[in-house]
Amino acid sequence: MGRPRLPRPRARPSGEVHPVDEVLPTGTLVLYGLQHVMTMYAGLVAVPLIVGQALGLPFADISYLLAATLFVAGLATVLQTIGVWRVGARLPLVQGVSFAAVASMITIGTGAGGGRHGLTMIFGATLVAGLIGVLLAPLFHRLIRLFPPVVTGTVITVIGVSLLPVAIRWASGAGDDRPGDPASIGLAAFTLLVIVLVYRFLPGFWSRIAILLSLVAGTVLAATIGMADFSRVGEASWFAVSTPFHFGTPQFSIAAIISMTVVMLVIMTETTADLLAVGEIVGRRAAGPDVVAGLRADTLATAVSGGLLNSFPASAFAQNVGLVAITGIRSRFVVAMGGVILVVLGLFPKLGAVIASVPQPVLGGAGLALFATVAASGIRSLARVDFDGQANLVIVAVALGLGILPIAAPDFYHDFPEWFRTVFDSGISAAAVAAVLLNLLFHGVRDREGPIAAEAPAPVVQDRD
Repeated sequence: MGRPRLPRPRARPSGEVHPVDEVLPTGTLVLYGLQHVMTMYAGLVAVPLIVGQALGLPFADISYLLAATLFVAGLATVLQTIGVWRVGARLPLVQGVSFAAVASMITIGTGAGGGRHGLTMIFGATLVAGLIGVLLAPLFHRLIRLFPPVVTGTVITVIGVSLLPVAIRWASGAGDDRPGDPASIGLAAFTLLVIVLVYRFLPGFWSRIAILLSLVAGTVLAATIGMADFSRVGEASWFAVSTPFHFGTPQFSIAAIISMTVVMLVIMTETTADLLAVGEIVGRRAAGPDVVAGLRADTLATAVSGGLLNSFPASAFAQNVGLVAITGIRSRFVVAMGGVILVVLGLFPKLGAVIASVPQPVLGGAGLALFATVAASGIRSLARVDFDGQANLVIVAVALGLGILPIAAPDFYHDFPEWFRTVFDSGISAAAVAAVLLNLLFHGVRDREGPIAAEAPAPVVQDRD
């Protein structure tokens, strides 16, 4: 593992600070951090809304879950980006609540009768699964050499492709009563057009906040034509603190713990893929210790959120990887500021309600650009792969096919065992498992000690701690 790395800027060989460690002016940090928050907000609040409604919780309890989710996501993001001792990857990676756990959490909660009792059963399983994840994190150090560019490029591509249907549903107004509504599609198209025009005609600083500008412009247009609803802002409270064990002490069930632990392994696989992806994008390749530190932050946040702070399993947010790619803003302190903003929103729900009022078609227009950028980054990684012969071509083709399969046909594995569906219903984890196994079949493990594998180029930053 090496000696502990301190949370300080690390210099490149020339003596200059790496862009990942660059501390920008405060105003710029806040603006760029807000852009990250607005990009992830809809996905972040969706999980507590879905779970809370499935368990039959009253609006007051769901509102409390929302505030707790924002608060914990902010703390986890700061821990991941700034780092404490050997916890936190110190990369620009946003932490949120994992969608991979939704189905299992609903099953656990409704099986326990729903309501607050069901919620405490979920928290108990989340606490134990998070602690198991903390213990297992060092084992992933040995898995990094299984992720050469043919694997990482494929997985990054699938990450982007798997997110696109979400943006498409938002853009089509699928969350409303009229999916495919021309007005919703037009609003999404306007938002996307703003992004394109900003990048074409407003270079420099303005292009770095293109996503934020598009969200603001789209929301203003939506308000003008009566497609934005700010009525829930008045219902939200001004101040709220997520107190420990608000819904009661966690309850434990062996079946629930096993189910959530399987989900935790899937989340750790996806977080590993996100760590490798963001490392590729920012020019600081994630080595084994970085992945272990990142997974520690992920799993520790999961344990604390379930055991203490009334929230759900934490996970890296792939959509924010796309934001880093499309804006070129690589500073981890920008994302850390986004975490601070999330903490503030968790303490002041009325502010969070304002951001939550951004219409879904607006988010969809921005999401199309963001998520497709992740896929494009994966294709760029695959461009470095040697496709002479058939081996790598077969690896990419089969892994892409298996990764896209549950995206194109969500019910494809409907009659399979639950443990199988937990892994393969996620296109990301399905592609990762397939690509790793196929790479082992065709190539074996070529590099026993290197950070990625023998066919990977040298990391941009050489002075690793």
